Amino acid sequence: MPVEKGSAFLLKVGDGAAPPAFATVAGLRTTQLTVNGETVVVTSKDSGGWRDLLSGAGVRSVTVAGAGVFTGSAAEVRIKGNALSGTIDDYRLSFESGETMTGRFLVSRLDYAGDFNGERSYTMSLESSGPVVAA
Repeated sequence: MPVEKGSAFLLKVGDGAAPPAFATVAGLRTTQLTVNGETVVVTSKDSGGWRDLLSGAGVRSVTVAGAGVFTGSAAEVRIKGNALSGTIDDYRLSFESGETMTGRFLVSRLDYAGDFNGERSYTMSLESSGPVVAA
């Protein structure tokens, strides 16, 4: 697998249409993706002293975090609206290789900060709701 540029790891938000058109969230300087999975342990006396896990069971989720400089883009405004209303919306992560991950997410945290004579910045966290599809 070749090395990929972090600048090509983009977060996009849908426009609310079906099917959605996605707009890149401007100003993001860092983006992070975490895939979480809970395990279901099915160890028994027949396991020979080794832990056995049940494949395909448990709860899977995806968490996306980002931080950047506020630009006032339409995508940032949509995310702020989603955060304030608790709305689950369509999001897409795209990578330099052309791979994407698309799903519905809830903005679980949105923080703004600013220093005197500095830019206004933000950090956010998104939590998946339903399946996240890799393509």
